[in-house]
Amino acid sequence: MSRAVRLLDLVQLLRRRRQPVRGQELARELSISLRTLYRDIASLQAQGAPIDGEPGLGYVLRPGFTLPPLMFTEDEVEALMLGSHWVAEIGDPRLAQAAMDVMAKVAAVLPPDRRAQFDCPSLLIVARRNNLTAMAPIRDAIRRERKLEIDYRDAGSAATHRTIWPFAVGFFEEARIVVAWCELRQDYRHFRIDRIGNLLETDARYPKRRAVMLKDWQKLMGIGPR
Repeated sequence: MSRAVRLLDLVQLLRRRRQPVRGQELARELSISLRTLYRDIASLQAQGAPIDGEPGLGYVLRPGFTLPPLMFTEDEVEALMLGSHWVAEIGDPRLAQAAMDVMAKVAAVLPPDRRAQFDCPSLLIVARRNNLTAMAPIRDAIRRERKLEIDYRDAGSAATHRTIWPFAVGFFEEARIVVAWCELRQDYRHFRIDRIGNLLETDARYPKRRAVMLKDWQKLMGIGPR
């Protein structure tokens, strides 16, 4: 591994962490010695990378630091393309347009050999379209942490009116699911977006923070953040 690649990998490792990471852990993940790690961190700091920390305490990269968008491997380009094409196929119109805009921005700054992967992709997405008219307002309500009033039909076509506190959307092959606290059931519930009829975002902000609800739900489901 060249030193330039190693420095980029080090920045990526720090970028994925929100809490300080001990030097021993970083050195192990990069398969380098601790002394080499310390030299690399000093080099990045000298080049302006906002890395805080010191030996024995750990290191953290302050938010806002960006790298030139040209430093993508072939696998990274394919991952960006596959993810963006998938969102473009299964997202609501606004999300689909955002995915296409991301691809256009990345393609504009790639060198010719990487740009060819965009012009002639080898990985394709085939997705089933669903009724997604409610997804954009649901995403807006999640960002603003607002309660939603919805008309909902369950699998047996029974109709109910619910007040929910939406905090996440799950994308599955057969359906898109909004994860929310349901005031009617006084519990976490999952609602298929294609079964939601009328929908109204209220002015009421739900009492719990979205991040807290997500952690509670993950614990209840026996899953954790990746």
